[in-house]
Amino acid sequence: MRQRESKTEFYTRKAKEEGYPARSVYKLKEIDEKFEIIKAGDKVLDLGAAPGSWLKYLSEKTGVSGKVLGVDTEDAKIELPANAKFLKKDVFAFTEDDFKELKKFHVVVSDLAPKTSGVKFADAAKSLELCEKALEIAQKVLTPGGNFVCKVFESEKTKDFFKKIEENFKSAKRLKPQASRKESREIFFIGKSFIKQNA
Repeated sequence: MRQRESKTEFYTRKAKEEGYPARSVYKLKEIDEKFEIIKAGDKVLDLGAAPGSWLKYLSEKTGVSGKVLGVDTEDAKIELPANAKFLKKDVFAFTEDDFKELKKFHVVVSDLAPKTSGVKFADAAKSLELCEKALEIAQKVLTPGGNFVCKVFESEKTKDFFKKIEENFKSAKRLKPQASRKESREIFFIGKSFIKQNA
């Protein structure tokens, strides 16, 4: 880190130097290195994929035998790698037919975030709603033993949501990555080894 350079500036510069459109890639990278979420050959669903930093990292990590599908209402700002596809869609507009078409994934990651209003309570509620939706999608498309990562703005209600992660995965962890701003309330929930519930 350069002298007088903030942590945010450091990760932003590093991302630019390494060809990623945003520093958020280092959050996912740290999570993956700590918890071994993604491996070569995995099929990964990336929710909230724009501008494309996570999508690029996932495509590199899964390799030529892997597949990555990014979903967002905004366009990706990267050239899509050969093993990646992008779907411009709102996660709340997913239908049962979409789920049938999506088939099965080994990993679901979510960097979904609301357009912040500055009102902490409202922003946290919207963030939790997005995380709930990401988990709902994961429950439909994850293979047994699959992994899940989602970003959420921490609040009193996130404790109850974390219990859902514990109920649906053999291992549940939480982490605030080094690349997150110190003042940010964002944390990441990590579920490992999905337990498929009987319908």
